[in-house]
Amino acid sequence: MSFTENMRIKAKAVNSKVAYPDADDIRSIKTANIVLENNIAQPILVGNPDKIKASAAENGVEILPGVEIINPETSSDLDRYSKVFFEKRNAKAKDESKKITMEQAKATVSNPIYFAGMMLECNDIKVVVGGNVSSTGDIIKAAIYTVGVAPGISIVSSFFIMVLKDERMLCFADCAVNPDPNAQQLADIAISSARNYGAITGEEPKIAMLSFSTKGSATHPLVDKVIEATNIVREKAPELSVDGEIQLDAAIIPSIGERKCKGSPVAGKANIMVFPDLNAGNIGYKLTERLAGAEAVGPIVQGLAKPYCDLSRGCSIDDMINVTAICSLMA
Repeated sequence: MSFTENMRIKAKAVNSKVAYPDADDIRSIKTANIVLENNIAQPILVGNPDKIKASAAENGVEILPGVEIINPETSSDLDRYSKVFFEKRNAKAKDESKKITMEQAKATVSNPIYFAGMMLECNDIKVVVGGNVSSTGDIIKAAIYTVGVAPGISIVSSFFIMVLKDERMLCFADCAVNPDPNAQQLADIAISSARNYGAITGEEPKIAMLSFSTKGSATHPLVDKVIEATNIVREKAPELSVDGEIQLDAAIIPSIGERKCKGSPVAGKANIMVFPDLNAGNIGYKLTERLAGAEAVGPIVQGLAKPYCDLSRGCSIDDMINVTAICSLMA
């Protein structure tokens, strides 16, 4: 059984309510039908019903009876969500000029990506899956304004599950969001990645804080950042197995790990690869995908208080189903 097949089966046991705010995109409609038919999730299309139905009709698709459609502008929950949003935004405003009116709150929450976020914040659903039409910037902004960042985590980031040809799984982070995280942010990326990888796969996370240096083989401010981040992980999450700074070969090849990092609980056995910046992460996952033939599942947004997931605008329906399943397990 493949990784994605296994994730879909696991998601069936949870069968979470999932909202799709880019709902008049035919991919959202087809995904909603498939996840409903296969009991992967209880789908809700959030948007203008006329546009959603027109899109379905134009593409010759029948929306299945069990697929719920919610219009934010006419929903009986709009006032409730707007009040919560109004209070949350104004509580965080540092000065009066940053505060919003109730009318502004209602206008914002009427937008499907914010309405879906408030459904999640108010525990009426378990997951939001958007970004197949909306930009990453808009999705992450809506997610931060509605559900917010996870307690104790300083940054929203992302991870890929890389499924190798021999069926081993590795978590790569952050390969899609943060260009140059500082040491604190890098540590929080590692902690978020480890917790999510464990929740999704059931495996014990072993974190490699990657660098071009292993245990002092080179000195440079870029190496110092990774060393500092490793120490922060140990302080904030002492239950996690982490080592760094460490080169990739020492992280994944047992003989090299034993030679370079004798006695390390991670070297040669790492399954969480935390890259020092986006250059390394983005290049690393694409090399693994294109040259090693690995399947790259993601990116999955993490670091939020609740799973509000961002897709690539070029995503396939399979991508949307897989993200739905994975984020249901993260919930």
